[in-house]
Amino acid sequence: MRHWIVSLLACMFSLSAFSAELTSPASGTGPLDEAAAARFAHLALACTHKEYPNKISHVLASEGDVMPPHLLTPAFYGCFDWHSAVHGHWLLVRLVKLFPNADFAKDARAALAASLTPKNIAGEVEYLQRDDRASFERPYGLAWLLKLASELRTWDDPQGRQGAATLVPLEALSATKLKSWLPKLHYPIRIGEHNQTAFSFGLVWDWAGVAGDAQMKVALVEAAERFYRGDRNCPLSYEPSGEDFLSPCLSEADFMRRVLEPDAFGKWLGEFLPQIPAKAGVEWLQPGVVTDRADPKLAHLDGLNLSRAWMLEGIAHGLRPVDKRVPQLLAAAAAHRAAALPAVTGEHYEGGHWLGTFAVYVTSQAGL
Repeated sequence: MRHWIVSLLACMFSLSAFSAELTSPASGTGPLDEAAAARFAHLALACTHKEYPNKISHVLASEGDVMPPHLLTPAFYGCFDWHSAVHGHWLLVRLVKLFPNADFAKDARAALAASLTPKNIAGEVEYLQRDDRASFERPYGLAWLLKLASELRTWDDPQGRQGAATLVPLEALSATKLKSWLPKLHYPIRIGEHNQTAFSFGLVWDWAGVAGDAQMKVALVEAAERFYRGDRNCPLSYEPSGEDFLSPCLSEADFMRRVLEPDAFGKWLGEFLPQIPAKAGVEWLQPGVVTDRADPKLAHLDGLNLSRAWMLEGIAHGLRPVDKRVPQLLAAAAAHRAAALPAVTGEHYEGGHWLGTFAVYVTSQAGL
């Protein structure tokens, strides 16, 4: 297995230029335009510093722990919960990078400057490093924190460089927590919500490439071997569950296409998801149905459709371009985009506080 790990890490760098080309906002299908970017930016701006309503994941050890969110986690207290606050900041960084002269850019920069201060990040570190918070936002929120860090690291702008430097203590702590947890995790987490491992592994893998953290890459390759390499016949027909916003089957494939070279991935995918057709006209994966967007859990299905779209595109990206499954994967991705993007409006805060991030992730091809 060690030989496999070394080979994978070596090929990662040879593929980096190709991957960077595909992340260009002008490449691929359905590029993000400034009007849509403004709509998504305003969703994040409306909640980044909106403290209430708030759902905190907070263990009380004494009366001294009874504090409002902005004192507990002073950088990321808005957008209903910690992870949504974190990825709301990621959304703003990504959109300002892509549209630096847009009307929303000034407000986005101000919001980022207000949150990402040394004092606020020191408060976040103090909160996260306490022993009784070992599982806080693990892995989902910590993975999004690393995604935010990687977005700041690649923002060629004075504010980006300052933000990246300010975030380093929290970035390092988040990475350390994940590294210490990974070897102890005996089983993968295959659910369709926050605790799922495969999706978070993908975010962390992408961060490790930007940060140059080879140790994290090795840990993730070993996790891929341990948890997923031998998986076969994923029961895609059992999805979705009623409150999913991540597909267990597609998330795993989207992670494995990062780890495996195209030929090996194509073979593994054929055994893992034999349902993917090699010819057009086969209806093999339909978008999830959302019955009530005012219900915070039922609204998860809009997120599922968005995350399925980017995962389907990611899986297609991991195959050889001549693979006959690619057109079917991209057609299914387009159907899921079309089903979900019109619903990202902010009409209901239950979805408005987080769906903008998922919309930006898929339309800006952030996972490629």
